[in-house]
Amino acid sequence: MDPDPGAHVVNAVIQARASSTRLPGKVLRPLAGRSVLGWVVRAAAASPGIDNVVVATSTEADDDAVAEEAARQGALVARGPLDDVLARFAVAIESYPADAVVRLTADCPLLDPELIGQLVTLWRARPSLDYLSTTLVRTLPRGFDAELVRAGVLAEQIETARGADREHVTSGIYSRPETYSCSGVVVSPPADDLRVTLDTVEDWSVIEGVVAELGDRVGAWREVVAVLRSRPDLAALNRHVEQKKVAG
Repeated sequence: MDPDPGAHVVNAVIQARASSTRLPGKVLRPLAGRSVLGWVVRAAAASPGIDNVVVATSTEADDDAVAEEAARQGALVARGPLDDVLARFAVAIESYPADAVVRLTADCPLLDPELIGQLVTLWRARPSLDYLSTTLVRTLPRGFDAELVRAGVLAEQIETARGADREHVTSGIYSRPETYSCSGVVVSPPADDLRVTLDTVEDWSVIEGVVAELGDRVGAWREVVAVLRSRPDLAALNRHVEQKKVAG
């Protein structure tokens, strides 16, 4: 047990860009009165144990609107290369130092702060852990993804990662359990057959349907699952969608 867990700074870093290939501008779409990015920032800020919320976007002109919206929602902003997501994280951690970073993506508006808080609590209790996530063994719907990385490990990746690992940010860590100590959050009953991330028009229909049921508020993953289990017609809308191999 860490004798002073409160001494560790843990920042949430949300990667966001306007130039999504399948659904351009998705992070700025209005959802029940606020942008999709606004939903993610709100969830991150509500997560127990998070000290600062940073939006990591690109330096491209297309992402000026993303940076402006992030600031409007109360987040800090870090900007770096469009096609090197890990470099954006380098800017974020250099600009806003932390002992660990929780990586979130701006296309998951229904994020559950309690899940994020669980990762932070587990890491503060055992800060020697290199990586914790809600996806190491996927039991949650896609769209509740959160990963915590120790700052020293993230710094190693920034210096050494190549190719797809720079786009995935954390793949060079969790794919090497012989090198890095990894742990995760598993829930029961599993609901990994469901999808509430935003990448396609079909995903948008599902998310709008869930929000219509739950309203404009930070919810819990079990509430989202309950809605989709009670509305198989809604859950079926994006069941066929395959996740892209690389997300940015």
